[in-house]
Amino acid sequence: MRCPFCAHAQDRVVDSREVGDGSQVRRRRECLSCQRRYTTYERIEEVPALVVKRDGQREPYDRSKILAGLVRASEKRPVSSRQLEAMADAVEAALNKKDEREIRSHEIGHILMSHLREVDQVAYVRFASVYRRFEDIEQFLVELDRLRREREVEA
Repeated sequence: MRCPFCAHAQDRVVDSREVGDGSQVRRRRECLSCQRRYTTYERIEEVPALVVKRDGQREPYDRSKILAGLVRASEKRPVSSRQLEAMADAVEAALNKKDEREIRSHEIGHILMSHLREVDQVAYVRFASVYRRFEDIEQFLVELDRLRREREVEA
């Protein structure tokens, strides 16, 4: 590891701890040359996962795309970045449970929608409108009626 300040190649680890679910290690390091401290994160390198799109096309799994969609759906809603990160973690956990390194985009959508439904129903409907490709107001109304019925059953 090279120091980001002076590019010296030697440092010492000051502190180490697990992050989140234990799949990452956060290390505080101190450069032996300039004595400045910086943080590094270590994660097990995994075989890259592929997302199988609706048209059968495969593309590399990209966590940032998932987070971008969640941020867009929850814009101006009381959903914390921690909650969004937890939803992205849930997708990765589902992917890690699978034997093969492919996940269908609709599986990702179902995981995210189930979490969004619990966290914020407006964000859920926004996400569902893109994911399910709502084309008119009727599709929105059908989904809203379904949410209303679920809420009445829970009450």
